[in-house]
Amino acid sequence: MSAVHPYASRLATIPVRRHETQVLGSTTAWWEYGDPDARTTVLAVHGFRGDHHGLEPVVAFVPGVRFVMPDLPGFGQTPPLAQTTHDLDAYARWLIAFAGAVAPGAIVLGHSFGSIVAAAAVAAGLVTPRLILINPIGAPALEGPRGVLTRLAVLYYRAGASLPAPVGEWLLRNRVIVRVMSVSMAKTKDPDLRRFVHGQHDAYFSGFADRDVLHDAFVASVSNDVRAFAPDIHVPTLLIAADRDDITPIEAERVLATMFPQASLVEIPDVGHLIHYETPQAAARAIDRFLGAPAGG
Repeated sequence: MSAVHPYASRLATIPVRRHETQVLGSTTAWWEYGDPDARTTVLAVHGFRGDHHGLEPVVAFVPGVRFVMPDLPGFGQTPPLAQTTHDLDAYARWLIAFAGAVAPGAIVLGHSFGSIVAAAAVAAGLVTPRLILINPIGAPALEGPRGVLTRLAVLYYRAGASLPAPVGEWLLRNRVIVRVMSVSMAKTKDPDLRRFVHGQHDAYFSGFADRDVLHDAFVASVSNDVRAFAPDIHVPTLLIAADRDDITPIEAERVLATMFPQASLVEIPDVGHLIHYETPQAAARAIDRFLGAPAGG
């Protein structure tokens, strides 16, 4: 039985349009949600192995805002960047160029790996009035509550990159392993919501272009975190963190919030690294409050 999309009825009321734009010599696929003439535009960057679909539940609960959501290079419908290693510097340069071409001056939002990309880009000069980070990576992933699982993931992605191509691709797209990843991250006890989460990962977690891009992005995701960029981000910043996140514990998120010149932290209880799937309403409420606050608040 296919999983019921719990946010489908809300999403159905929001107009969506697909676009393509040339960025750094490659095509970036992106989606525009909401009124193109809305007063507020949010440029949203998804997490590792996902694509723009992952942040749709949050969009569903923030009406009246225009969302611009690209697929990261090498994921979803965006092909890899031409002749480059897909490291954090490459993703930050891509985001700066994409924002300049499509959504100059937009508020920037990043989830998980997208939080690192967004923070790196803003610290490097991406102009934005505000920054929103959901499940920010606020400490080294290898030191998180499930650091052992992260080390196993390092071996997994290394094997996928080094085995003969057909075997490596099969391993990296293996549905059983994807399900294990999904089960390890989901915290909800609601069986319907769990089915939805697993269905989303089944549908979109293997949409990467090739194993080289996936390995590059994985290395970037576990070799960097937001702390390195926080002191150089001088715009109001909202951190939306989970009290059961297995990648960055809530104590580390509290420390991260103190590293920004202007940051506020919203803690969401009883959820882990999947705020965007399990508690998008709570994230949306925090975003609404943040967008309505004075620039200095």
